[in-house]
Amino acid sequence: MTTRTELANAIRALSMDAVQKAKSGHPGAPMGMADIAEVLWNDYLKHNPTNPEWADRDRFILSNGHGSMLIYSLLHLSGYDLTIDDLKNFRQLHSKTPGHPEYGYAPGIETTTGPLGQGIANGVGMALAEKVLAAQFNRDKFNVVDHFTYVFMGDGCMMEGISHEACSLAGTLGLGKLIAFYDDNGISIDGEVEGWFTDDTVKRFESYGWQVIPRVNGHDPEEIKQAIETARANTEQPTLICCKTIIGFGSPNKEGKEDCHGAPLGDDEIALTRERLGWKHGAFEIPDNVYAGWSAKEKGTAAEQSWNEKFAAYAAAYPELAAEFKRRVNGELPADFTAKAQAYIEECQAKGEVVASRKASQNTLNAFGPLLPEFLGGSADLAGSNLTLWKGCQGVSETDASGNYVFYGVREFAMSAMMNGIALHKGFIPYGATFLMFMEYARNAVRMASLMKQRSIFVYTHDSIGLGEDGPTHQPVEQVANLRNTPNLETWRPCDTVESATAWKSAIERKDGPSALIFSRQNLQHQPRSAEQVAAIARGGYVLKDCAGTPDAIIIATGSEVELATAAAEQLAGKNIRVVSMPCAEVFCKQDAAYIESVLPASVSARVAVEALHKDYWYKFVGLNGKIIGMDTFGESAPAALLYKEFGITVDAVVEAVNSLA
Repeated sequence: MTTRTELANAIRALSMDAVQKAKSGHPGAPMGMADIAEVLWNDYLKHNPTNPEWADRDRFILSNGHGSMLIYSLLHLSGYDLTIDDLKNFRQLHSKTPGHPEYGYAPGIETTTGPLGQGIANGVGMALAEKVLAAQFNRDKFNVVDHFTYVFMGDGCMMEGISHEACSLAGTLGLGKLIAFYDDNGISIDGEVEGWFTDDTVKRFESYGWQVIPRVNGHDPEEIKQAIETARANTEQPTLICCKTIIGFGSPNKEGKEDCHGAPLGDDEIALTRERLGWKHGAFEIPDNVYAGWSAKEKGTAAEQSWNEKFAAYAAAYPELAAEFKRRVNGELPADFTAKAQAYIEECQAKGEVVASRKASQNTLNAFGPLLPEFLGGSADLAGSNLTLWKGCQGVSETDASGNYVFYGVREFAMSAMMNGIALHKGFIPYGATFLMFMEYARNAVRMASLMKQRSIFVYTHDSIGLGEDGPTHQPVEQVANLRNTPNLETWRPCDTVESATAWKSAIERKDGPSALIFSRQNLQHQPRSAEQVAAIARGGYVLKDCAGTPDAIIIATGSEVELATAAAEQLAGKNIRVVSMPCAEVFCKQDAAYIESVLPASVSARVAVEALHKDYWYKFVGLNGKIIGMDTFGESAPAALLYKEFGITVDAVVEAVNSLA
């Protein structure tokens, strides 16, 4: 019979072999956590390697993603479509096994990890999604949503501030199906962590409201098993299992040292490790009995079949709920959403309201929210300023998770990373809001949403110097350029109610990436449009105000500055002036060449861009010979109207710029 030690040693062998072959990587963590992983995956994890997308599978996250060979070994050994050749190709171009786990590369990778702390925050989001989905869909005798989220995390994750944000909220919300394993090996890149990390982790997590199981021997399968049993029995609190492990376990000369954290062991040390572990097989050789001991295909298929039978009975008893569940986990929108959303956009054009775009956003949520039960909104303690609460919002709490709105508190980073976890879990379209300036706190989670192409909707209000008296600490300048330059992210800065509603519709309908919606504090003028122009908003940029014949000059603007552009065009009545509104430059740049030429003809070189944000982004549209009216300094504290005048973002400045070119 294959022993647990043999099964765990297979992870150690594959990890050190792959890192050695790649000549880079992190063997220490996989070798140290192999025993914990063996018990969890073989005795508890509910998953099906033949169907990695099974809706009710347990989620497993390696938050300390540098130890990626741990999860690649687990996926390969348990039967996922990840071959031994894929493991041999570790860290190579276009392989399924990149240096850190990347969502979408290998089946079974639930999220991209590497930036420490974000994996546990994603896990909190997944556990929250499970709790809310269960509250919305489960019925007596039919727990069709009933799975755990397991997270491995190391000292680095513990030190990162995001773990404090996310784990605190996990305790408050009572996410009892979340179980985290702390790999307490006392080592990080710089050496023994006691020189810079002396937190009382047990007390810290107990203060969050977690169940904490301390002092578990991470190399004793029976202790590990008992800890997991205790964790699973308590579904009222998230659980932290503190496992004392030895990094690089089995390496005679490097275990317990920083030497094995992020570098290959070396051929000689690998030979010694094989001897010490009693692993008599060559590089990348796994005997049949070990594969048999790891295979989860039969058990996973049986578990999914059992769930399918339960779901069939659920569908017979609650056919509408079952159909809705399928629609939501498949990421499909209600059949009538597009038509009703477009009708609302046209209604906004007919009404012509003059409101701040943050208020236009809230009005849109009131229109779209009742159509979208999959909405799971929130704000980082700014609901009254971001205006993300709509009439049908119900808060999610520890005792009642059936709602559709999360009060995240002042946790911008955790909110954004949790949203990514919610999106990855499926069943929801998450949106979360803060002031645009505080996107900076969450920047890396926005980047991760973009990297994973998840439908997270980031709502940012108070979008420029236009917020006024709060001053430069709260006035964004360079943030939108940063967002626009992020691959896979679409950033919308609408100029009125119509563009705001279109931005929301686009973000909701988008399945291949996140969106950032940028809204103003101050009121914005309604812009007159034809039906054709209303439809063109969805193309990211369009001709808002045109002239007869070829334009002498083109003014490009977004958001609150569109009204400056149109006012300047009126003052320039003696010239042929075209005004282009460009609420989403990324979407505009994806249009076909003919459409782009129809909006911005190459023959017209006299171009002026105006936006109360950093200037540099706009050179791609106006060229080096064009003019940009915008910011290249930080703002000041004063009423908005005075600030626009102070920084030269005025109608007169636009007129002067045009006259200097045409």
